[in-house]
Amino acid sequence: MTVASLLDYGFKSIVMPDPNRKIDGVYIGDLLSWVMSSAQCDNVWLTIMSNINVIAVASLVDVSCVILTEGVDLDADVLEQADLKGINVLTTDKTSYESAKVLAELGL
Repeated sequence: MTVASLLDYGFKSIVMPDPNRKIDGVYIGDLLSWVMSSAQCDNVWLTIMSNINVIAVASLVDVSCVILTEGVDLDADVLEQADLKGINVLTTDKTSYESAKVLAELGL
């Protein structure tokens, strides 16, 4: 499954510089230091955090995308950094739990 295919399941793209990036697993977390030590390369990362540090951690861990849950959006400067660093960012009005259920049903 690719990041772009998530659009077929109700997730919306905020910035998608690498739509064909493969997905392997899901990680849910809002404590950035915990995400750095626990998330895996190619995971989808579910979070409500939207500051610039999310983009730094996503790049460091090399996640396939960040999904901002509960309708969270990015400020323009964070959006620009995500695009520059090649970080796919999606959003949804669903909670992290509801989003994880959708992703689990997809076999992630």
